[in-house]
Amino acid sequence: MRIAARDRACGVFQAGARIHSIRLLPFQNDRLFARPCQRLPICDKRGLLDTNETRGWLADPDRSPDWNCAGQKQASIHTAPIMIPILSVLIPTMGVITLGRVFRERLSVDAWRGIDRLNFELLFPCLIFSAAASRPISLDDAAVIGAGVWIILALGLCLGWLLRPFGPEKFLDFAGAWQTAWRFNTAIAFVAVSAVGDAATLMSVAVGFAVPLANVFAISALSRGSGLGPLGVLGRIVRNPFFIASVSGMLVGASGLSLPGVVQQGVDYLAGAAIPIALMAVGATMDWGALVKLNRFTGGITAIKLVILPALTWAGVTLAGLPQAQANVLVVFSALPTASAAHVLASVYGAERRLPATLIAQSTLLSAVTLPLWIYFLT
Repeated sequence: MRIAARDRACGVFQAGARIHSIRLLPFQNDRLFARPCQRLPICDKRGLLDTNETRGWLADPDRSPDWNCAGQKQASIHTAPIMIPILSVLIPTMGVITLGRVFRERLSVDAWRGIDRLNFELLFPCLIFSAAASRPISLDDAAVIGAGVWIILALGLCLGWLLRPFGPEKFLDFAGAWQTAWRFNTAIAFVAVSAVGDAATLMSVAVGFAVPLANVFAISALSRGSGLGPLGVLGRIVRNPFFIASVSGMLVGASGLSLPGVVQQGVDYLAGAAIPIALMAVGATMDWGALVKLNRFTGGITAIKLVILPALTWAGVTLAGLPQAQANVLVVFSALPTASAAHVLASVYGAERRLPATLIAQSTLLSAVTLPLWIYFLT
């Protein structure tokens, strides 16, 4: 597809073309060329415009008076803040959490625990497997991206441990909250990385390597908090549905194989229910009065996740001289808010659920400010 343009603010589009994302290339003979990029999970009717000078949004086809006219018509490109695609995910997330608060009294405590158990044994394993299996791992990027995300997860674990004196006295309860220092929100990951270039494939590699290790760390900490020895912890890990789904999904992704269409569709149905149900359980459990109150422990965990980890990652990739695409993916990955799976595991293992639920909501809310700032810094 070719776009004729007089300047960077407007272009002429072939009528009827559906553009989800384009990357503009240099002018050639007064013509501006563009090639379609991977479809981005931002909005069905909008596409991200990526140039060296500016970032903006293609006009909504349904609102553009010239879009549906015959022939070539002009469509405006409106500059938009970087945080718009981020907010398009964060606002619904906080909305579903709020619904959990609304429905909290309609279900008993045992019912909410049963929901957590359903998520733990069925829904989240389907989500984890589907995410890992549907994104083939490139061996060319595996060494750098894989090692990078493992280092980031290990840093989150170590930095979170430094807050042990300020956390819950019972180790099991501490472990339930500790895991939020290294867990990451996969849905936001693919939206955020689209703002720093066409790097969805690299983010897929990052997610594929990070999911198994993040779950090993979390299961180990929670099992240790239950008083198990090393063999008991190892047994818990290999039997854990999250770990089984992570490893099996990663193996399927690496092999290039795929499930039969009917089976995959069923897995996707179950996977689609995991995050909304988990977010409602977070809203039903969390301490809403503490949402905007950061003490030394919650403030420290949130600062590690949203500020310290990305700062250390940026310093590391800069010193290592990594290519820009790989460096950007690692920094964005390190700056993601924590995942709702932390609440699910804490509940199933018998840890206090309110604190991790509150930390999930706090990091999600504050990432609406910090994540766009990191993206702006990178671009």
